[in-house]
Amino acid sequence: MMGTLSARRGLEWLLGLYFLSHIPITLLFDLQAVLPRELYPIELRNLLKWYVKEFKDPLLQDPPMWFKSFLFCELVLQLPFFPIATYAFFKGGCKWIRSAAIVYSAHTMTTLIPILSTLLFEDFSKASGFKGQGPKTLRERLTLVSVYAPYFLIPLMLLLFMLRSPYYKYEEKRKKK
Repeated sequence: MMGTLSARRGLEWLLGLYFLSHIPITLLFDLQAVLPRELYPIELRNLLKWYVKEFKDPLLQDPPMWFKSFLFCELVLQLPFFPIATYAFFKGGCKWIRSAAIVYSAHTMTTLIPILSTLLFEDFSKASGFKGQGPKTLRERLTLVSVYAPYFLIPLMLLLFMLRSPYYKYEEKRKKK
C-alpha cells in the first residue's frame, strides 16, 4: 500500500510541476503569437526569435490560423486550468480534479496530433504555405518534435492516471429513495 501511495504522490508532483511550468511558458512565449506585440518586452520577443531560429519552428515563426486557434484555446480554456491543476496535484488526493483533467488531456492531445503531424510530414519548401521556413532534415524535425512531444505525452500519462488509478476512480453516491 505504501508503494502505491508514494508512486501516486510522485506522479501527482510531476503533474503539479508540469502545470506550474506551463503557466510562464504559455504567458511569456506561446501567447506572443495571438496577443498584441506591445504586451511583451523586447527581451522576450528576442528570446522567442532565438528559439524559432534555433529550432526552426515554423508554427511560432509565422503561425498559421489553425495554430493560432489552438493558442487561443490555450489562453481561454487551458490557462485558467493550470493554477487549479497545479494546486490539486501538489496538494494531492483531490479527486474533484478528475473530470477536468480528463477533458484537459483529451483536448491537449487532440491539438498535438496536427501539430506533430505538421512538424513531421509537412513539405517546408518555398512552395508551401510556410515559405521555406521550417526543419529540413530528419534530425531537425525530430529535435523540434522533442520540444512539442511532452505536451502530448504528459497529458496522455495524466489521462491514463485519471482513468486507471483506483484512487481517482470513485463511485457516485446515490441518494436513497
